[in-house]
Amino acid sequence: MERKSRVSLYIIFLLVIISLFVVNSYDRKEIEVIKEDIEEDTQYSSNILENVRYESKDIKGNEYVIEALLGEIDYKIPNVIFLTNVKATIKPRNSSEIIIKSDYGKYFIDNNDTIFSKNVIITFLDNKIMGEYLDFSILRSSMILSRNVIYSDLNNVMKADAIEINLETKKAKVFMFEDKKKVNIKNF
Repeated sequence: MERKSRVSLYIIFLLVIISLFVVNSYDRKEIEVIKEDIEEDTQYSSNILENVRYESKDIKGNEYVIEALLGEIDYKIPNVIFLTNVKATIKPRNSSEIIIKSDYGKYFIDNNDTIFSKNVIITFLDNKIMGEYLDFSILRSSMILSRNVIYSDLNNVMKADAIEINLETKKAKVFMFEDKKKVNIKNF
């Protein structure tokens, strides 16, 4: 009986050692995975900026100011800043100020061009234009607003697929993407 007891004790001892080895091996693997995750997190791929503000002026004296609650510069494309909660102010030299607001923006540092997206609102004088995507270019002196465009002033409401505004001439082109659809205008 004593011999059976010793063998049983020996087997239990072996099982304990094997299980300790397995658990210890598992813990090391888990620690290595955690360590790799921490190292990956510390290798940043972008830089976050708070309360971003850029100002520029063209050769004609027109000013452009863009502000955002947050900006993110991706190290892979450092000449672009991705913006959140955006407000831009365009101050033409010989005209009224234009305000643009949107949820997001993509600002190109090299030429000040900006893509505004989601809940875009443009206001100037008594006019308001809303849409989902705005391509603004200082070099082209234009802005093209598209996707669910609604223009309103004190007397009218207009719905269209897109509107293109020349900032120098103040002329606008309003159009639909499909030939069969027409621009919808309501007067008050």
